[in-house]
Amino acid sequence: MILRILSTAGLILLLGGLPAPAQPYAGEQKSWCGFDRYDFTFEAMPATVVVPKSPAKGRPWLWNAMFFGHKTNVDSTLLARGLHVVYLGAVDRFGSPEAVAIWDRFYRHLTRTYGLSPKVALEGISRGGLYVYNWAAAHPDRVTCIYADAPVCDFKSWPGGFGKGKGDPAQWQKCRQAYGFSTDLEAFNYRHNPIDNLAGLAKARIPLLHVTGDADDIVPLAENTAVVEQQYKKLGGNIQVIVKPGVDHKHGLTDPAPITDFILKHTLSAH
Repeated sequence: MILRILSTAGLILLLGGLPAPAQPYAGEQKSWCGFDRYDFTFEAMPATVVVPKSPAKGRPWLWNAMFFGHKTNVDSTLLARGLHVVYLGAVDRFGSPEAVAIWDRFYRHLTRTYGLSPKVALEGISRGGLYVYNWAAAHPDRVTCIYADAPVCDFKSWPGGFGKGKGDPAQWQKCRQAYGFSTDLEAFNYRHNPIDNLAGLAKARIPLLHVTGDADDIVPLAENTAVVEQQYKKLGGNIQVIVKPGVDHKHGLTDPAPITDFILKHTLSAH
C-alpha cells in the first residue's frame, strides 16, 4: 500500500502536479434560462456565475462586463454549448485603472476558486466596452476574443459628449471622478482609451467582433467602432463589424448565431 501511494505521488510530480478541484459555487442558487445561477458578493459588489449543465473542456467562460440579462440569447446559447457566464457589478468605474484592478482580483478568484479557464471571452455592451478593452489591453494573454455591442471606445464620445453624441453630464462627472481627472483638459490628454490602446491586442492576435447601429446618437459609430476598426486593421488585427442600418443604441441580433459562432470558434479552440 505504501509503495502504491509513493508511486502515485511520484507520477503526480512527473506530470507537474494536478490542478486543485473546483470548489462548490458560493451564493444564492437560482434558475436562469434553465441553468443554475449563483449570486454572491465580491468586495461588496454583486457578482453572478451561471453554470452550464455540461461544462466544455477546460471550463471556458464568457465575462459580461455590463447589463447582464439585458439580452439573453447570446449568453444562453453559449451556456448550452458548455461555457460559464460571469458578471461583476463594478459599476460607475468606466474601465478606469481601479476597475481593471478589481477585475484582476475577481479573475484570480474565479480561476483559482472555481477552476475556470485562464483564458476568457469578453462581452462589452455599451459602456462595458471601456471595461473589456482596458482589461484586455492590460492582459492580452488572458483573452480569447472580444465581442463588443454598441461599445463605448472613447469616454470623450460618451459620456463626455464632446463629439456628435448626446453625452451625459451626470455620468461624465462620475467618469472624471473614477479616473481622477480634475478638469476636462486632463481627460482630453488621457491616452489610454480603447481607441488609443489596441497595439497589444493586435500583437496578441485577439479577434474582435463589433455589432452596432449606424443611427446610434448615444455612442456614435464614427467616434467609437469605426475608429477601432480603422486602427485595428492598420495594426494588422482581425476585426469584424456588423452594422445594423437605421438602428440606434440597441443591442444584439435577432439571430445570435454570428455572435455565438464567433465566440465559440475562438474560445473552444483555445482549449
